[in-house]
Parts: sequence; C-alpha cells; structure tokens
Amino acid sequence: MATDREIVVSRVVDAPRELVFEAFTEVRHLARWWGPDGFTTTTRAFEFRVGGEWDFVMRGPDGADYPEWITWTGITPPERITLRHGEFRDDPNTFETVLTFEPEGAGTRVELRTIFPTKEQRDEAAEKYHAVEGGQQTLGNLAAHVTGVMAGEGS
Repeated sequence: MATDREIVVSRVVDAPRELVFEAFTEVRHLARWWGPDGFTTTTRAFEFRVGGEWDFVMRGPDGADYPEWITWTGITPPERITLRHGEFRDDPNTFETVLTFEPEGAGTRVELRTIFPTKEQRDEAAEKYHAVEGGQQTLGNLAAHVTGVMAGEGS
C-alpha cells in the first residue's frame, strides 16, 4: 500500500455518472471548472485517449502561471480514468492519479486518489501546495459545473 505517499479526496456530485465522467473528458467542460477556487485553465493541446496528452496552463488568483501536463494511462468509461500528471512531458516528479466514478443514490461519488513517488513529495504537495484543500475545491467546482449543465446553463 502507498498510503504514506497518497492523497485521497472524494465528493458526491448531484449528477448522473455519465455526465460527471464527461466533464473530465472534454476541453469545453474542463475549461469551466478545472482547478481550485480562483484558478483558470487555458489548454494548449488536448487529446483524450490512452497515451494522449493534455498540455495546459493554470493561472492562479495572484496572476502566476503554472504549466501543467497530463497523459492518460487508462480510460474505462464511465467508471475510471488513470493518468500521470506533471509540469511537463518527461518531468521526473510526475505523480499518478486514479479517478473513480461510482453511482451513489441519484448522484455520483468521485474519488481522486493521487500517488506520489515519495512520501516527501506527498508531504510537500499537502503542506506547500495545499493539495487536499485544492482537490476539495476542484471537486466543488466540478459539482457546480455539472449541476449548471443539468439546469441548462451551458454545456
């Protein structure tokens, strides 16, 4: 078990699993909710498939830009997405994330399980970058987005 190297965040989203899953698979959705509160996301390249890449920049509320890079390592619609995430391709500090989507009542439980290469990297992500709070805010933004989509506020 990698429990000393992982951060797990989950939330029940009041939307069907297929819609919640789709919100992770298309730029038109991701641009509207990805990231913690106050962050915006600008995509430079995006191809949602195993081996595909998402190259993007997150801008923080302080105006600082953070380059990001994701490659998908597994996709099982609408149940699971696995990925590697770093600042750039070949980043030696990439980490792995497993996203699961489980029906829960009329909604969907989304779980983000992030596994870091070392306990020290996990601790730095939690303490310096507030990864737990950021993950909770990101899932809150996801919930607000898909609820808005269901209410007809955009897609």
